[in-house]
Amino acid sequence: MASKLKYKRILLKLSGEVLGGKTESGIDFKFISKLVAEIKSLTKKGLEIAIVIGGGNFWRYRDFKNSNLERVHSDYMGMLATIINSVALQDELRAEKVKAVALSAVSVRKLLEDYSWRKAIDLLDNGEIVICAGGTGNPFCSTDTAAVLRAGELSCDLIVKATNVDYVYDKDPHKFKNAKPYKTVSYDEVLTNSLGIMDLGAVAMAKDAQVPIAIFNLNKPQNLLEIVQGKNVGTIIS
Repeated sequence: MASKLKYKRILLKLSGEVLGGKTESGIDFKFISKLVAEIKSLTKKGLEIAIVIGGGNFWRYRDFKNSNLERVHSDYMGMLATIINSVALQDELRAEKVKAVALSAVSVRKLLEDYSWRKAIDLLDNGEIVICAGGTGNPFCSTDTAAVLRAGELSCDLIVKATNVDYVYDKDPHKFKNAKPYKTVSYDEVLTNSLGIMDLGAVAMAKDAQVPIAIFNLNKPQNLLEIVQGKNVGTIIS
């Protein structure tokens, strides 16, 4: 069954808003249940999965930048939000008998083990899902950047970024009906045209590491499976 998959190991990037479901805040456990079912199915096919989750369903710096909070404090609060999401996903996976471990770049040892590259590699090699919590552990870095960093460290074949749109577009498809979709697009074109599907610093890192990025709509059933099978779904940045 594993031979039907194009990729052996992927980095799945989830936004906090995705976990928030239709309200885009808090945690939508009905949505997580559906996501867990998809992930479980993929692990049974032999796919190795690392996951990075954002924290925007609880906290984002840009939503509160007019407050009196120091930027560094605000960014660390965002990292704590990613830890909340990571623990929730970890426990939902374990409840469905899927081996999963969340490791945190921000030390919260009463809750999670600290992230280490070697620990994460060993877990993936043993067929366990690794959830990389706490972003990079540093302020001024997005969770997109964390996703590319972890993908490079963990020798992932593909970064899969879940969104609520079908493709990368030349402009916001929610605002412009004539937005042009891309099936494939180069790193350089994303950077030159500031295509806003992903943090541009993260795209530059992906180019340097030569890790392709798949952008797809997570709300459509079977999209994730079809991507790892190499089918023509969403946009590939390479």
